[in-house]
Amino acid sequence: MKYQDIITQIDNKVFQPVYFLMGEETYYIDKISDYISKTILNPEEKEFNQTTLYGKDIDVATIVSEAKQFPFGSEYRVVIIKEAQEIRSIDKLDSYLNHPSPSTILVICYKYKKIDKRKKFGKELSKKTILFESKKLYDNQVPSWIKNYVKELEFSIDDKSCRILTEYLGSNLSKISNELNKLVLNLQKGDRITPKDIEDNIGISKDYNIFELQNALGIKDILKSNRIIKHFSENPKSHPFVLTVSSLFSYFQKIMIYHNLKDKSKNNAASALGVNPFFVSAYQIASKNYSMSKLFKIFTYLKEYDLKSKGINNPSTNESELLKELTFKILH
Repeated sequence: MKYQDIITQIDNKVFQPVYFLMGEETYYIDKISDYISKTILNPEEKEFNQTTLYGKDIDVATIVSEAKQFPFGSEYRVVIIKEAQEIRSIDKLDSYLNHPSPSTILVICYKYKKIDKRKKFGKELSKKTILFESKKLYDNQVPSWIKNYVKELEFSIDDKSCRILTEYLGSNLSKISNELNKLVLNLQKGDRITPKDIEDNIGISKDYNIFELQNALGIKDILKSNRIIKHFSENPKSHPFVLTVSSLFSYFQKIMIYHNLKDKSKNNAASALGVNPFFVSAYQIASKNYSMSKLFKIFTYLKEYDLKSKGINNPSTNESELLKELTFKILH
């Protein structure tokens, strides 16, 4: 079942005895469990009928014992299990799934991984619970997610700002949503979020970020590239060397993909690269500046300097100097 379907059911007071929420992306697991926690019981009912337990402190027998208790002065009892992935032998819960208490709403938050639905317990979950799998988004899906989230907050955001946030915050939806929630506190409803807003409220420089470094390298702007890596070197906590190398690898990989496309039309290229069509022209320009043979050399450099940053074949050069060397080799 999808996230919105679960929320709609709860709004319509259609409750299920067991919700098993699992997956690598914790954002929706937290959203659903928090919504159930806040919605089903009123404040007076919660005092006696809602409990939250943590996996590291309990076992399956504790869950079953809590779930089988009858509500007091309420139609339902809500039992929320956080960090359920810490529970040993959670598959022993299958006996409760066969005869769940109709007056208990049991919510199990199984984060960072998932139960194999091909095995017996996984099959039981699929049949006898509301089984929700929260999958991690691919990087190319994140900008679209940001746009939709910002729209729900009654704001808008430009493509460049989406790209900056994606490059800086990755695909961690909880982190992205937290940063956006803080950002919009300083804006008026209906405002459009810009790179300057991001710089002022989140601290990601609109001029000195990995996105701007990629653009500068793509057009072989030596002066701008060196200015950006100087900023990176002076702010290593905000721009870790390992993340910079990873982002550059992804960037040059996309240029190589563009080289190999037979159909280089904007929409087809955008689909193949996993980017907004708005950014395709930048990869087109970069492909003219970096031949396939040069790209192969760049991948060798990236691997070499990643290893050097970890102390391999590098007795003393610091990350600041490594970044300067790497950028020089990419550009020349």
